[in-house]
Amino acid sequence: MRDGKMQPMLNTAQFRPDSTDWFTSTRTNNGNQCVEVRFDGDAVLIRDSKFRRNPAHCGRPEPVITVTAADWMSFLATVQSHPTDPSPLTAHPSLDGGAILRHGEISLVYTPGEWAAFVAGVRDGEFDRIALNA
Repeated sequence: MRDGKMQPMLNTAQFRPDSTDWFTSTRTNNGNQCVEVRFDGDAVLIRDSKFRRNPAHCGRPEPVITVTAADWMSFLATVQSHPTDPSPLTAHPSLDGGAILRHGEISLVYTPGEWAAFVAGVRDGEFDRIALNA
């Protein structure tokens, strides 16, 4: 409040810079098991935080899905059950409430808790990305 007037609250999650570090939903409980996202220009990168902690993966390349900002926003609309255009990135629900993200040959598997935190972040606009003009 300033000068007796309420100031609008800014939702900074929707105004991320062109490039970011990896981030997760604010709904993620421990930060060790989550959908991780990174914006890099017009690209959106997605990975699974569990991969790096698994000793069996030592020395193996980490699977990372990369899509355009436009495909990402179409995917987020689908996650919220408001499909717009088809996206090459798809989510396949698992019987336990988790999900498998697929793009081409890359699949990322998320637990029910990880997926619930991601979907909550999507609904809050934490992962919104506007396509950059070329």
